[in-house]
Amino acid sequence: MRSWLRTTLLVGAAFTGGALTNHLTASATPESHSPYLPFDQMGRVMVMVENGYVDVAHQEKLVDGAIKGMVAELDPHSSYMNPAEFADFQNDTQGKFGGVGVEVDQRDDTITVIAPIEGSPAARAGVRSGDRIVSVDGKLVRGMRIDRLVDLMRGDPGTKVRLGVVRADKPEIVFFDLVREVVHVASVEARRLSGDVLYLRLKQFQENTHAEMVDAIAKVRGESSAPLTGLILDMRYNPGGLVDQAEGVADELMASGTIYSTRRRGEVVDQVEATRGGALSDVPVVVLVNEYSASAAELVAGALQDSHRATVVGAQTFGKGSVQTIFDLPGGAGLRLTTMRYYTPSGRSIQAQGILPDVIIMPANAKVGEVVRESDLEGHLAAEAGGAPHATVVVDGPAQTPEAIRVADIPLDPTSGKDFTLAEGYRRLRDKTKTSGTPVAPTGVAGKTGPELTR
Repeated sequence: MRSWLRTTLLVGAAFTGGALTNHLTASATPESHSPYLPFDQMGRVMVMVENGYVDVAHQEKLVDGAIKGMVAELDPHSSYMNPAEFADFQNDTQGKFGGVGVEVDQRDDTITVIAPIEGSPAARAGVRSGDRIVSVDGKLVRGMRIDRLVDLMRGDPGTKVRLGVVRADKPEIVFFDLVREVVHVASVEARRLSGDVLYLRLKQFQENTHAEMVDAIAKVRGESSAPLTGLILDMRYNPGGLVDQAEGVADELMASGTIYSTRRRGEVVDQVEATRGGALSDVPVVVLVNEYSASAAELVAGALQDSHRATVVGAQTFGKGSVQTIFDLPGGAGLRLTTMRYYTPSGRSIQAQGILPDVIIMPANAKVGEVVRESDLEGHLAAEAGGAPHATVVVDGPAQTPEAIRVADIPLDPTSGKDFTLAEGYRRLRDKTKTSGTPVAPTGVAGKTGPELTR
């Protein structure tokens, strides 16, 4: 990554020097042949804005806007981040940030608390699931975009913020005066279900997801002497994240074979192989996905599906099959640039197609166009030939709305609960364990470590 950045900076220096040389030798070089004409045009527009705009236009803001616009023209996932935005991005990938600690969801025009994060300021103060946030520091938030609300609630540790919420059992607004702290968000949750089935919920792939997964497996195994008979890997609503963490997760479930490959301009850049000794490489697996499962989550689902390690259950995934490389820029800024495409072990492209489950859960009364996928985004990278195979089974089920999945609320026998997709996945896993002669998984497996997981 550093070598790429060095090259980028050198190219930038060449542009600067060339533009100066071009200006000095304009009479010798026809303007129509100049490679620097677009930069001359940008300079002219900047001077016009600085001289003629109704208010004072700050050059730093203009330059930031120009860079943002240039990168945003490439595709929906490439972006230039100023120092503040880049710092927030890094905190998100690390799974920690300064805030009050609530998971929220936007329903119609209201922001609803899905759950307070355990041990957070919000949880200690008594914020509850179902509370509807109506104000932050006196600012009404009805109709506000959810990312804007999150920005208002986040801030430096030690600073204060006041939340106003409405509850179903109280007619008046309830106010909470909170002090922001560094909030750590776990990306993995686990539970042992009936029949000694392990349920693993992967919320996203952040810096420590692989290690969290291994720790969660060890904890559940330590709760009982009975060996685990199967795994339900729930990646619904998982937006993706760090590729090396997704690689580590897939490697724990595969004893051999390709996990994924990447290509740039049609040429193979890398092909990642599984190694022996995974913590759960010898138990039947069911993977749950939906239309909100994206990027690294699709990579893992595709790897397990193509290698016949798992039955994939749910809805066709989002379809983000591109790799973004992160570059550190001078002054604390950052660049997220699409550099490669993902491919599953069989060579299928995920981009703008997604992963089609082996068992599709077809919600009742589903509306066409209700779900936005990668292929609906303006400027998305085009799909390629060789998409997902056809599903073998379609199961009618009740419509489900986007919401956080609370592991603590999942019944030991999921078939008795309201989560239809989980119940269907559990039933199919139990059928597999009855017929597969599942070997006893060794207890205390620490998982895979080493340089192959730090790509």
